[in-house]
Amino acid sequence: MMQHRLAKVLLTAGVALVAAGAAAIGEECAEKTATPLVNDYPTITRTDYVYGCMLVNGQTRDVLDKCSCSIDVIASVLPYKEYEEAETVMSVRQRGGESVAYLYAPAMREKVNNLKRAQVEGEIRCF
Repeated sequence: MMQHRLAKVLLTAGVALVAAGAAAIGEECAEKTATPLVNDYPTITRTDYVYGCMLVNGQTRDVLDKCSCSIDVIASVLPYKEYEEAETVMSVRQRGGESVAYLYAPAMREKVNNLKRAQVEGEIRCF
């Protein structure tokens, strides 16, 4: 009788322990999935940035690390949508002429300035 009771107590304790562990794992998983995805930059965009950065700063392993760090900082500071808009504005501005005059409006200038601030933050932290 005593062994049966001990087995029952141990079984109950084991079930409680497994349940507590499963709950803790579930909470940990919920925390990880509840946080928003920070890495919203496509790989091609990150690669293009690193490639251009290395062309300007040198083609060494050290520069690769610094350029990769820089785009990571930019991605943490500036959402991809804003990065893409600013890159587009800067790209179209290069054409010049009257047809791109609207790209110098204050709203467009602010988009470019936000990107430039993010780039400076990346340089400060990584270079």
